[in-house]
Amino acid sequence: MNLFYNKEAVGDVAFLQINPTEGEYNYVTQGDVVEIQNDGEVVGYNIFNASNKATLTGNGHIKLTETLVQAFQKAIEAAGFTYKLDADFTPKFVVGYVETKDKHPDADKLSVLSVDVATEKLQIVCGAPNVEAGQKVVVAKVGAVMPSGMVIKDAELRGVASSGMICSMKELGLPNAPQEKGIMVLSDDYTVGQSFFEV
Repeated sequence: MNLFYNKEAVGDVAFLQINPTEGEYNYVTQGDVVEIQNDGEVVGYNIFNASNKATLTGNGHIKLTETLVQAFQKAIEAAGFTYKLDADFTPKFVVGYVETKDKHPDADKLSVLSVDVATEKLQIVCGAPNVEAGQKVVVAKVGAVMPSGMVIKDAELRGVASSGMICSMKELGLPNAPQEKGIMVLSDDYTVGQSFFEV
């Protein structure tokens, strides 16, 4: 679940993205709340007069907290909707360890990696020229919102499933990022599974 808010640019509206999808959307408006549906499934909410319902600071992607989720749940229920928000507060940018690297069966410049992030092992397809087994790297897990605004989703790259992305310094929006292509390789001081941005 992701939250976007920019009062200056678009007004006092909180955009709550539950499930990133594409296709036809249906909109149901009740009071200050618009429920967004795709194929009968609730995929998001637009909550108007949001600053009256929750304390929001900053612009763009806003980090969700339990307090914000509770405030938005209250607003959704007050408008007459029955949907229960289910937020995942686990870190979305974590340190991963590349256990194996195999050649993609259908693309010369892609590798298929098995990456340990402590809580699970992820299969990630990566095109970085400098990725190797044995490296510690920054993994954007499914649900992560990149500084560019792109949301990481489960995907299929040339027929191979990929869950997450291994990041470069540039993709993470870090200062002094090198211009040449390549992922950010971490030192051994990092612990697999730890949140990268809270180090």
